[in-house]
Amino acid sequence: MSDTIRFTAVTPNLIVRDIARSTTFYRDVLGFTIRETVPPAAPFVFVWLERDGVTVFLNDPASVAKDIPAYAAPQFGGTATLFVVVEGVDALHAQIAPRVPVVMPLHTQPYGMREFAVHDPDGHLITFAERVAAA
Repeated sequence: MSDTIRFTAVTPNLIVRDIARSTTFYRDVLGFTIRETVPPAAPFVFVWLERDGVTVFLNDPASVAKDIPAYAAPQFGGTATLFVVVEGVDALHAQIAPRVPVVMPLHTQPYGMREFAVHDPDGHLITFAERVAAA
């Protein structure tokens, strides 16, 4: 591998059925803020969200299909999942659990991570985890 190539970030780029609904979920339930939208005013075809340096992109299927025609009829949710490492997983669980169904209960895994998981409005699985013990 070349010493001049360095990966610097990865951002989930989710194709969603309803950008307004998904933006509300990520903003109001998970606490993300809107960094940028396309166009600048609703209705949006793209929303860039951020919380504590963690970013998520939301895209309208029709706008993605202009560049990648195979995405004209996407399978929502799919097998891509988000694994978000946090500090304060118990507090986050207490904040989120009353507002959205928890699909994996809060528990400590044998590999030392305390985790729980939810689905976003399109079925994308989001696991929140905090290291609580050395692996």
